Amino acid sequence: MTGSTPYGSGLAENDMNSSTDDATEPKRVELGTGKDMDKKRRGSAGEKSSDTDPGYSERKVEEGEAFFRRLGWKRLTVVLIVNAIALGSLSLPAAFATLGMVAGVISCVGVGLLAIYTSHIIGLVKLKFPEIDHYGAAMGLLFGRFGRFGYELGSAMFVIELILLVGSHCLTGTIAFTHITESSVCSIVFGVVSAIILLLLAIPPSFTEQAILGYVDFISIIGAIGITMIATGIRSSHEILSESTWSAWPAPDTTFIQGFVAITNIVFAYSFAMCQFTFMDELKKPEDYVKSIWSLGIIEIIIYTLTGAIIYAFVGSEVQSPALLSAGNVVSRVAFGIALPVIFISGSINITVAGRYIHGRIFKHSITRFVNTTKGWITWLAIITVITILAFITAEAIPIFSDLLSLCSSLFVSGFSFYLPALMWYKLIKQGRWYDRENLGHALMCAVAFVVGLVVLGCGTYASIVDIRDNFREGTVSGVFTC
Repeated sequence: MTGSTPYGSGLAENDMNSSTDDATEPKRVELGTGKDMDKKRRGSAGEKSSDTDPGYSERKVEEGEAFFRRLGWKRLTVVLIVNAIALGSLSLPAAFATLGMVAGVISCVGVGLLAIYTSHIIGLVKLKFPEIDHYGAAMGLLFGRFGRFGYELGSAMFVIELILLVGSHCLTGTIAFTHITESSVCSIVFGVVSAIILLLLAIPPSFTEQAILGYVDFISIIGAIGITMIATGIRSSHEILSESTWSAWPAPDTTFIQGFVAITNIVFAYSFAMCQFTFMDELKKPEDYVKSIWSLGIIEIIIYTLTGAIIYAFVGSEVQSPALLSAGNVVSRVAFGIALPVIFISGSINITVAGRYIHGRIFKHSITRFVNTTKGWITWLAIITVITILAFITAEAIPIFSDLLSLCSSLFVSGFSFYLPALMWYKLIKQGRWYDRENLGHALMCAVAFVVGLVVLGCGTYASIVDIRDNFREGTVSGVFTC
């Protein structure tokens, strides 16, 4: 790519709202030492303490840059695990029940390997264009001379998907509290409680702090899945199922809608690529991303395949979504209790990612973006509060766990994890002709990713919308904002 901007579009950098403004900001702050420049910096910062300390802005910039460059590849892996291995795993046994064991395993492993590959492509793009700090900026670069449109479209997709993800965590928290307490309290109350917990956990603006909670998160999801596996295994051998009802193949009456909702639930489980640009921006050594995505990908494939296959084999075609509901009344309440950390920690990271993008864009020319001043903290709290409220509204508007995940993956994960990385390779990474020997393998893999992404986008979105409509028509779920 050549041109005056990282988008190759000929548009001014300031108009593009690109991360290059942030990258060069410290140099701008250091330029000019006269009174006029000091006043300008103080006005931009909006902080009274800079009036008596001429070096205030410079110091805050240095502190902010250091604060957001502390992430090593091991902690990045933990952050990715927190972001990825959460709600997706809870929907997989039901997806296996719809697709059958054979198609379920093949889909789970195949989608996982493809997701690792496309994440590798995203990493290559980040290394080649280090100024990219979120997916919107990458799409601005991808769209070339229409970079402004690509930037705004990508940014909107990025934020909407994160809000939907937070909504799915809020919905799961509501389900968990309702199931654990078995009380007659209106589910909207539990939804509000879930939203407040998500908001509180999202207050730290750096992913380094989030990584510390990630260890608790990982233990939580493994513990909840393990308890569910053991409980369903015991029930299948002693109490409920005299013979297993699992099948290697889909049931004869499985519809297209049911099948694609199941496939999109598997796609959702591998949605970690969306936040990769943002996470890599905090890496001390960005080239270490390869270790993180391969570690995460292998862990995901193993956990997802075993979770889907084993719980489906134990419970059979009656397995529920989330899978914890299939463990029996008492045990499922225990499992949901253990799963509470993963429900809320993983959800809060999505609030942080969305907040970091919005906050950084609004205050890209100010030290406020570093969230280390009074103004920075006030604006940060206001932004993440708005994001959480919108997520709560989403959770109440679409109160169907599997369909909400399906809609997320169809509309957005299909692009972020599949067809967009494929296009990035062709336009931003490829050198020479696509059919050259050194490019042919990548060209074929990217072609597969592109087709998979488009199929999920079209068929998955249609299936999700129809299934949501049918559930409301048949009365299998409560209405919007009802108890």
